[in-house]
Amino acid sequence: MGKVKLQMQMTINGYVGGTNGENNWMTWNPDAEFITFLISLLDTSGTLLLGRKTAENIIKYWEHEADQNPAHPFAKKIAALPKVVFTKTLNKSTWNNTTLAKGNLTDEITSLKKQNGKDILVFGGAGFVSSLIKEELIDEYHLIVNPTAMGNGMTIFNSLNGIQKFTPIGTKLYPGGKIVLSYKSENNLNGE
Repeated sequence: MGKVKLQMQMTINGYVGGTNGENNWMTWNPDAEFITFLISLLDTSGTLLLGRKTAENIIKYWEHEADQNPAHPFAKKIAALPKVVFTKTLNKSTWNNTTLAKGNLTDEITSLKKQNGKDILVFGGAGFVSSLIKEELIDEYHLIVNPTAMGNGMTIFNSLNGIQKFTPIGTKLYPGGKIVLSYKSENNLNGE
């Protein structure tokens, strides 16, 4: 049974996007070590989970990048991963290697976790991730903190019904200024 792992970029004050969805606050000074970290998340994952809004941007972008720039360190990996897009509005997938999940979120995630294989990596977006967090469906958090802040924006921890606790499993400062904070959910520790 694979773990559900979240990879999410955020500002130092916890926002994952601007109020209008802009992401120009993200710093992108990737060094080889940071790219190795991202590739390790992809290599240990057999499925990529996304909400519909994020899927509409990310899937096309990475498929195009993989075609146009085959040497990109992880474009082909992202394009090749099977994807599950959670949606209430789409009736069929227009993307390669992608299936739609339209059922109950907890039931769908539980079913995915029961399949043999690698871990499940979540790419977002904010609303989808908030729902996963609220239902305590994420086993590991890899929060990529950018050296930026903004006055207001979207957060992923705004739907909690109570307190969730986490166990730190790693922290790393990268030369480009990003810090990765990694945690295990204490609610899911018995599933290891």
